[in-house]
Amino acid sequence: MSPRKAAVLREGDRSLHEHLVATTERMISEQGTAGLTVRAIAREAGVADGVLYNYFADKEELLAEALRAHVRSVERGLGELPEPGRGTIADNLRAHIEYGLAMHRAILPAFAGLLAQPKVLDRFTELGSPGEDWRDRLRDYLRAERELGRLALDAKVDAAAAMIVGVCHETVLTLLFQEVARPMAADDIDDLIAVVLDGIGTGLS
Repeated sequence: MSPRKAAVLREGDRSLHEHLVATTERMISEQGTAGLTVRAIAREAGVADGVLYNYFADKEELLAEALRAHVRSVERGLGELPEPGRGTIADNLRAHIEYGLAMHRAILPAFAGLLAQPKVLDRFTELGSPGEDWRDRLRDYLRAERELGRLALDAKVDAAAAMIVGVCHETVLTLLFQEVARPMAADDIDDLIAVVLDGIGTGLS
């Protein structure tokens, strides 16, 4: 281990790879991704610019790993999602929608800064595990409720999940790109739940 590497890691046990990802994640959280340079990351991490290329193929790989870490960090702060078979489906969907809205409000600024960098977004997608993302967990929740008989046997739950995710995306994008916009109100969430359940519910209260 070089003296420089020892200096930046002396207060913890994480590797330099982990240190670089954590540093970049913090910078993304604080200032977004637009204009984030290798030089700025290296300076913040306390290493020479070229050190990054000893651990990552390129800047895009580092940003993708840090972005994935940022999403996981945001989701940890949002708490647990409801389990299938517990509570009412309406209340559980409300929890999913509020979770999705909060998550997208927190992470969308970082993604917005990468719209012109599809390579980063592609690598971000590759780093994900099946069932890890919120949209996958929402879909899996609805599938489980269908298997439990709490939704209609022929419920188009994938379409229902896509509808909910789409509304969350549209709501947060509007807030991000328009100066005058309002958050999704409780009544709006209730209306979305009613529309979804009218399509996939059993017809029972």
